[in-house]
Amino acid sequence: MADQKNEKPARPQGTQGGWLSRIAPGIRNAFAKRETPENLWVKCPDTGEMIYRPDLEAALWVTPSGHHMRIGAKDRLTITFDDGVVERIATPHVTEDPLKFPDDRPYGERLKAARKATGEHDAMAIGVGKIQGQETVVVVQDFAFMGGSLGMAAGETFIKAAHEAIARQCPFVIFTASGGARMQEGTLSLMQMTRTTLAVNELRAAGLPYVVVLTDPTSGGVTASYAMLGDVHLAEPNAMIAFSGRRVIEQTIREILPPGFQRSEFLAERGMVDRVVSRPDLPAMLGSILKTLMLGRARSRAA
Repeated sequence: MADQKNEKPARPQGTQGGWLSRIAPGIRNAFAKRETPENLWVKCPDTGEMIYRPDLEAALWVTPSGHHMRIGAKDRLTITFDDGVVERIATPHVTEDPLKFPDDRPYGERLKAARKATGEHDAMAIGVGKIQGQETVVVVQDFAFMGGSLGMAAGETFIKAAHEAIARQCPFVIFTASGGARMQEGTLSLMQMTRTTLAVNELRAAGLPYVVVLTDPTSGGVTASYAMLGDVHLAEPNAMIAFSGRRVIEQTIREILPPGFQRSEFLAERGMVDRVVSRPDLPAMLGSILKTLMLGRARSRAA
């Protein structure tokens, strides 16, 4: 009897959904919860300010505070070339996981996850187009792809891009962003430092400009090789540029390093970087440099 007394009467058929549905059956759908993209707002790493994503994209991923956020190969190539017109060059395929590297997650799975996340085959991508009217081969290193690490595929991509520049008789520009060599490939990764250096020498022998744009972060074996072999070195503001980390250096020399150490402005003051250039100004700056260097090359050949 107690169970029957506490039992709630069934709602009459046709009244499901509450009083609002009974008064105006279609109004609930009109005010249904809309799906909002999770990445519609982006947090500024410097200030914590929430920035509307379309506004940030329009500002080339530079926040109101001036922080230059990391961007992938597709965005970088689009904003670098005139009118965003890019001819993509396929990256070479190499043997994957040649050392059968033991890890808590198979190397092959890491590669698949990185490719899915970035849409790129490996950490480097090649594009050909015009920068301020000057045809140029551009390589972009994507930090989102396993930290932009230098492995066999990246080394082969760099060499292919250098040979493409030589074949087209045009300048070579690289945007670096890397944590260094790819540990899953061991010595084979370290060998790419030498191979890319030889490719830079081929560009020099052909009398073609090689310009490096250092972005955040550029470190390790990349800094120890092709990132510091350019004819001109530009850098984005506040980019971390180093060989080893600040903490490692401080523990080694047992001294506190000065503020801003290993940042692009600090290195520009000491001559390691030629100029710090904001992202919106990079295409015009690159165009001016490349035209000047190619003009000098043409005069040299004529002489």
